[in-house]
Amino acid sequence: MKILTSLENAEMVRALAAEYTAKPRSVDGKCVTPEVTQEKSGLAAGKVAGQFPGVPAGDRPVIWLPDSSAWLRTGGEGAGGSPVPQEGISLARSAVVVAMPETMAGALGWDSKPPSWSEVFRMAEDQDVWERLGHADWGKFKFGKASPLVSTSGLMALAASYGAAGGSVSGLDDMDLDAPSLLEKVQAVELGTSHYMATPEHFLWHAREADDAGNVSEFLSAVIVDEKSVWDYNRGVVSEDGITKQTGPAPREPLIAIYPHDGVHVADNPAVILDGDWVGSQQRLAAQDFLAFAVTEQGQNVVKASGYRSIQGKLDSGVAGTGRYAETLQPLPLPRAEALVAMQDSFPDVRKRARALFLLDVSESMVQEPGVTKLQRAKDAVLKALDHFTGEDEVGLAAFSHVNDGPLQPGIVSPVAPFKTNKEDLIAQLNGLQAVDATPLFEAVSRFAGDQAKDYKDTFINTIVLLSDGKNDSTHPGDLSGLSEQLSHQNHSTPVLVFTLAYGPDADVPTLLEIARSSGAHYYDATDPNRLEEVLGELVTSF
Repeated sequence: MKILTSLENAEMVRALAAEYTAKPRSVDGKCVTPEVTQEKSGLAAGKVAGQFPGVPAGDRPVIWLPDSSAWLRTGGEGAGGSPVPQEGISLARSAVVVAMPETMAGALGWDSKPPSWSEVFRMAEDQDVWERLGHADWGKFKFGKASPLVSTSGLMALAASYGAAGGSVSGLDDMDLDAPSLLEKVQAVELGTSHYMATPEHFLWHAREADDAGNVSEFLSAVIVDEKSVWDYNRGVVSEDGITKQTGPAPREPLIAIYPHDGVHVADNPAVILDGDWVGSQQRLAAQDFLAFAVTEQGQNVVKASGYRSIQGKLDSGVAGTGRYAETLQPLPLPRAEALVAMQDSFPDVRKRARALFLLDVSESMVQEPGVTKLQRAKDAVLKALDHFTGEDEVGLAAFSHVNDGPLQPGIVSPVAPFKTNKEDLIAQLNGLQAVDATPLFEAVSRFAGDQAKDYKDTFINTIVLLSDGKNDSTHPGDLSGLSEQLSHQNHSTPVLVFTLAYGPDADVPTLLEIARSSGAHYYDATDPNRLEEVLGELVTSF
């Protein structure tokens, strides 16, 4: 019996499956063995709604268990013949909260007197608040959100933005979500976002790196996540990709879960048995048996031990203490399907705009392979990634190499400019890039990050997307320590996020990791060249 679940609740579902099979299980005379796979919520919703195109019937899931009923609603909306029931059996609950480092929450007084959602967003817009409160060393207020297209906490964060803009976080179903006046207010709210990432785990991974370096404020002031993620973080569990968990000592500074006083959305972890023609009667009986177990006292004890509230709202005391959970919740109603879809559809228009420079390694190694070269694959992937941008984003293109000991070339080939006027030139220049020779990695990043910082715009997410297949092999000035110091200094006042993408098996992964970390951005792994387009597509959801 195959179960498809989200990244957020996969551990809990696997723990339930293990407890369920702790003694042999049979239904209708056949053994039942749950097999759990995981996928980002938004991506899973699309696959389910499309009935898993290209996947053999025997490999399709019988149970879908996302972390929120929001995905049941969006997964079935407008999809003729969708196998998704609109309602499921809730197995666990987890509130979507504002997580902050303990000292920062205390400085605002939010540890004792929670704000409203409107106050949260106003604070995020106030980039100089730490300086006014005597903490200039904390830099700007850095506020993170996950993508509402793939993450529950991201979707609920967008719902809270709409609620704050419209004057009622509980009244979204009664609003005209397409009204230009409301969209303008939502755009203003979203300006407080430092940057988006695909999942909340990405933010917490970098927060932990900053905490290990002695100053979590270098990366994070606040982020909207689920309670369970706060519990994980405070007990030393983080994940770089949302899939593979790493366990270490507890952080120096724990996170506080802030529950805005006008209510919180609650992820209800619903399970549905899919209505697809690949689900036979015996599989349906097995699925019903597993779900019946999950809501028993035995199953709910697993839920509580996994960091969740039970369906009755009960908490494990150790989990609640470590995660700084509120004892009770004031749940907000989940918007109807039409409202959720409308908000997701609006995201390209209301999100904070990006000011992005694609920076490509065009060293000789980018063409040293038979068939389609790495350089051509890179061009194709960047071209596909451009679909993410809208006309008001500002996008440019640069590339780097040099011959013998000559100057860095070709440098800027399409200056950063509004995408609506720059798109054709950018694509033409991208297609015309040729491989040269050496890899002046440190010089290139230093120069272009410095230029981006000089032209910094606080109403944009200022970023570089660095794609490299090798390591610095230039005699030109520059080293990693100096570059890291420059990027860290910039991140304090004029943050330029350098997202790095290692392309191919010879890429210098440790260096690219450090460049991303010191700039406050994330590293992405495409050392398997076949994953380049997929990975770059995920990367650009960060802005």
